[in-house]
Amino acid sequence: MDTPYHHLHAPPYYPPLLPEERPSNAGPPACHRKPFKGFAAILASAIFLLSLVALIINQTQKPLPSQDNIVPTSKPTSFSNPEPRGVAEGVSAKSNSHLLRNIKGSYNWTNAMFTWQRTSFHFQPEKNWMNDPNGPLFYKGWYHLFYQYNPDSAVWGNITWGHAVSTDLIHWLYLPIAMVPDQWYDINGVWTGSATILPNGQIIMLYTGSTDKSVQVQNLAYPADPSDPLLLDWVRYSGNPVLVPPRHIGPKDFRDPTTAWAGPDGKWRLTIGSKIVPGTGMWECVDFYPVAINGSVGLDTSATGPGIKHVLKASLDDTKVDHYAIGTYNPENDKWTPDNPEEDVGIGLKWDYGRNYASKSFYDPYKKRRIVWGWINETDTESDDLEKGWASVQTIPRTVLYDNKTGSNVVQWPVEEIESLRQNSTVFEEVVVEPGSVVPLDIGVATQLDISAEFETELLGSGATEEGYGCSGGAVDRSAMGPFGLLVNAHDSLSELTPIFFRSSNTTNGTNTYFCADETRSSLAPDVFKQVHGSKVPVLQGEKLSMRILVDHSIVESFGQGGRTVITSRIYPTKAIYGAARLFLFNNATGVNVKATLKIWRLNSAFIHPFPLDQI
Repeated sequence: MDTPYHHLHAPPYYPPLLPEERPSNAGPPACHRKPFKGFAAILASAIFLLSLVALIINQTQKPLPSQDNIVPTSKPTSFSNPEPRGVAEGVSAKSNSHLLRNIKGSYNWTNAMFTWQRTSFHFQPEKNWMNDPNGPLFYKGWYHLFYQYNPDSAVWGNITWGHAVSTDLIHWLYLPIAMVPDQWYDINGVWTGSATILPNGQIIMLYTGSTDKSVQVQNLAYPADPSDPLLLDWVRYSGNPVLVPPRHIGPKDFRDPTTAWAGPDGKWRLTIGSKIVPGTGMWECVDFYPVAINGSVGLDTSATGPGIKHVLKASLDDTKVDHYAIGTYNPENDKWTPDNPEEDVGIGLKWDYGRNYASKSFYDPYKKRRIVWGWINETDTESDDLEKGWASVQTIPRTVLYDNKTGSNVVQWPVEEIESLRQNSTVFEEVVVEPGSVVPLDIGVATQLDISAEFETELLGSGATEEGYGCSGGAVDRSAMGPFGLLVNAHDSLSELTPIFFRSSNTTNGTNTYFCADETRSSLAPDVFKQVHGSKVPVLQGEKLSMRILVDHSIVESFGQGGRTVITSRIYPTKAIYGAARLFLFNNATGVNVKATLKIWRLNSAFIHPFPLDQI
């Protein structure tokens, strides 16, 4: 049942959000980089368009070099400034020493705090380390998610493929490990890969293996029993590896194959990440897929023709951020060209402006949609992860569509199945929030929420031009038209809070609107990395400012303007937990009244647990 409240006003005992004197480890202000000259022309060389038809249909191939002929390179080891975990092995950083090197002191965490951090409806293993989502697919009534997993510890290493299934993308069941590193071509790790389903229904899994000499090679695997809907057992192709690094590619710079697509010649193509494009570093977890210009449904990866654009996404090791661009793909010459060279991959749009990396999509033929996951990595210390016994979470699965209103971006949105967790809801209509006000929203415990909010502003002054405002100053950086929004996982004293907010400003080039998340006061603990995230968000004529927020304990996923800009936050409160977590509206602008209308659902747990294999 909906409970309505009308015209709430700020009580006098909540002051405006002001800067704190204690040091903050927020990230530096955002800066603009000049576009790389010739980037679009260079981009095609970063994509390996490889024919797989001989491998996955005829299963015949040219002789490959033996493992004895694959020669790795080596680099000197530094003992004075140790590298983050994983870098020496040939992957992106899997620990946070580089983020926390200037942080002094540690927090005395309790078991109750660690227990609260664990999510209730996001996917994560029962214990230990997880990173990239791998090979998602829909098969015989089940959604399958594979993932990079260390079965032995809560830190990266001994990477296997974990496996889980669900009928609705929300209520997951853990299955036994799918693949372990036990062959010479993957003995140092069964790394990231993707699934391709052939026209005859056969599943082919192409994944990166790290060999006994730490060379990155590509390998094939397929289900041992295609009639098994759970796909419990997997067989490696006897001719592995099927692809080795070309001569001009480093032995540790060749990984993460995508789902393959069929070209007009009947041959299969795919992309593989490497280190070719100047200024962008290693491209990991590349994704490439079509989107319908009418923005109606998802498309199979092999779809081409009129009314279709193609998304190219790369996880850039240098920035630890997923970037994407929209462009046109010519299947005749295998060339992709960005629509806007000023917003090419790595210099324009980010997939998610928060803690989201190595995203992986797949086409869901059951509901005709494209779905994507991303890895939410930790920003605390390894010692804390070891103590709590787990590390990392997957985002809520999101649908991806072309934004046919702006024509310049995609929109991401939580899959509709998340609504199955909704319980009682509370409605707040036209709540007026005056400048410098903080308004508590009486909803009870605020740790598992689905929040839908719309905002209107009333200008109190002349609306003078303001330059230089964005997200980087956080929620305490006051300007005439912002910030305003919600404080999630906030303590009643406001000593801990995470603002999700809009900031608009009138500039000489028109009105800019930013959508932001400020982690800098999310935790009193000094040994966690806290940043301000966000970016401009397109707001079209006649649109109200709108946000949707999913709160699941220590994970906050925020969707601005229908999912045009998305921010994932990983936070570590010490006080704003359990029954002490609260929700507030706030308006820290100096020159506008804000009127907010909200509908807030409490969400149930997904009760993720092992599959009862003994009952089948």
